[in-house]
This record gives sequence, C-alpha cells and structure tokens, in this order.
Amino acid sequence: MSNFAPMDGKTIWDPLRRKEVALTPEERVRQWFINILKTYMQVPLHMMRSEVSFNLGGKAFRADILVYDRKASPVAIIECKRPEVEIDKSVLDQTIRYNMVLNVRYIIITNGSRTFISRKKEDGSGYAFIEGIPSYEDMLK
Repeated sequence: MSNFAPMDGKTIWDPLRRKEVALTPEERVRQWFINILKTYMQVPLHMMRSEVSFNLGGKAFRADILVYDRKASPVAIIECKRPEVEIDKSVLDQTIRYNMVLNVRYIIITNGSRTFISRKKEDGSGYAFIEGIPSYEDMLK
C-alpha cells in the first residue's frame, strides 16, 4: 500500500473528478475547501478542477484546485496541505512557482486550520494577503 492511501481504506466522493478517491489527510482538506469554494465563495462546481496537471521547466506538477473564469482561464490556485503541515515560505514558494505557468489573480494556501488568501497587486508587482473570503464574482473583477 502506498504512503498516500488511507490506512482504513476509506474513500470520499470528489465532485470535481467525479469519482471516489482515497480519503487521505490532504484529500480531506481538499474536499473541505471545495465545499468552501462552492458554499461561501459561490464558485460553480463546473468552474473548478482538482488535481490539474501542468508542466514547468520540463517537470510535471499538479495543482490541488484551480478556479476558472467564464473564459476558461485560471483565476485562482488553491494549494492544500495535510493539517499537520505548517504553512511556511516553502509552501508559498511552491505555489508561486506553479503560478509562473498559471498566472492567476488569487493564490490560496490552506491546511484546513490556517488559510491564507493573496491577490495579485493592481500594478502586477506581486501579491498581497487579503482579509476575508472573496466571492466568485469578486474574483472575476
């Protein structure tokens, strides 16, 4: 059995991948945040994808969740970590590297206990952390 499979064999339905997936600690955080996106941020399910593969510098990477605008361009990347993983500079750096390919307006990092949301600065010079949870409509502005 791999390190990523739950020890008890439990699974959970992923509405974005439309299949049962192993209920790992990271997957529990991912599914919790998909619910936050849908319920509190009013992101339509069809405007989200999980486990999105892409290439950066010839290496394959995978984004936990992407939110798309109405033109099918990514507007937010969400990086989910297991609850015991501290959200630190290395996690932020990982997400910023992903963004070199994706070029999103919002970067969200969560471990289920702590969540950080940053928005691209108007002048394009980087990102600034924001207070509160933006709605999907706000994310599109």
